Amino acid sequence: MDQHWDHSSEIHAIRPCHSDDAGDLVAVGGLHTVEILSVTSTECKCIASFHVGTRITAIAWSSATVSPRRSDNWRIQLAVATEDYALHLLSKTSTQVENIFPFGGGLSGHHGLINDMTFVGGWSDDSSRYVATVSDDKMLMVWDLSPPSEVRHTLGDDDSMSDGSPSPAPRAQPTAYVIPFAHPLTSISSHPQTSKEFLVSDCRGSVYLTDWRSDVIDSDDMDQELGGGALRHPNLVELVEPFSMAGSCMNFPVPWSGSTAWRADSVDIIGGVFGNRFAIWDLSKLRGGKPLHSYAGNLEGGHRFRWCRTYPEHFAISSQNPARGAVIQVYNLNFASAQPNPLVLSPRPQFVRDFDFLSLPGIPRIAAAVGKTLHVFAIGEE
Repeated sequence: MDQHWDHSSEIHAIRPCHSDDAGDLVAVGGLHTVEILSVTSTECKCIASFHVGTRITAIAWSSATVSPRRSDNWRIQLAVATEDYALHLLSKTSTQVENIFPFGGGLSGHHGLINDMTFVGGWSDDSSRYVATVSDDKMLMVWDLSPPSEVRHTLGDDDSMSDGSPSPAPRAQPTAYVIPFAHPLTSISSHPQTSKEFLVSDCRGSVYLTDWRSDVIDSDDMDQELGGGALRHPNLVELVEPFSMAGSCMNFPVPWSGSTAWRADSVDIIGGVFGNRFAIWDLSKLRGGKPLHSYAGNLEGGHRFRWCRTYPEHFAISSQNPARGAVIQVYNLNFASAQPNPLVLSPRPQFVRDFDFLSLPGIPRIAAAVGKTLHVFAIGEE
């Protein structure tokens, strides 16, 4: 059954949680707040609300999140970015109220709009410790939310409670590892099968498979030559969408940026949308970085590319061009050249601000933000 949930302001970002223990949760970011919804087949229920104070631009869920529907000892943890280039770690548990921990602001963080963010992949504790952000300032930053103990605050003579007992040390500010790129970055994603790589795309049609952990080569020769570890570029593979890159190199106006995503069940399959074209790459068949399939879509101004988690051969594309209204087009990878299934949510001049597939079992469901309304609907019938 289709559902609608109204926010108090325009919705600017949404992100369903894809953790096995929290597939029913969806984070909704507006002008000032982030609401956490629990989605069932019959209702969307708000279970937490965080007043951040400024517009939300990106959201990422931690793998440590456990839904109240799965355990009495539930826990909500996610990171969000705001339009003032700051970051916030949001948390709530079954025994604690909402908590907001700001970080990454000022000189230590980004100096451009943060367009996307994700926690690292894999199944280790690192998947809730490190979060990566990409921005218009051409930087990828990987933040350590639990930095080593030596950088934490040390209690002094004045750090005590009124009863004489030591006051708890404040949480240490996360530290960042910075990777520069040549152009503004538009999207980033991680994969559950690896904690080393990120998939990063820029505004000119380039897609990078980036190993953020291999920034230093330990070599005796390099030590002798350079007096220390030699930096190397962490990009393992660079993929290109030829039409988008050609247009940007010839200074054609490109009003909408690109979006890429990893197929959840295969680390080799990557999809992306650039303007009115979408492309599929297979890393086992690199072809010089060119896509395995490239098609001209039916939507101008492609904005978001999302894979379905439960039926991984399906993917969907949205547009920020209001000419055709709020439309999401659903494709099947096995028939990518066929006409898509268009899902019309609202007439023009409305458009889809953000969307993603939910990880609930059964028929695939999509959560999409249009204006102040969150639409939750299935892409088929049982």
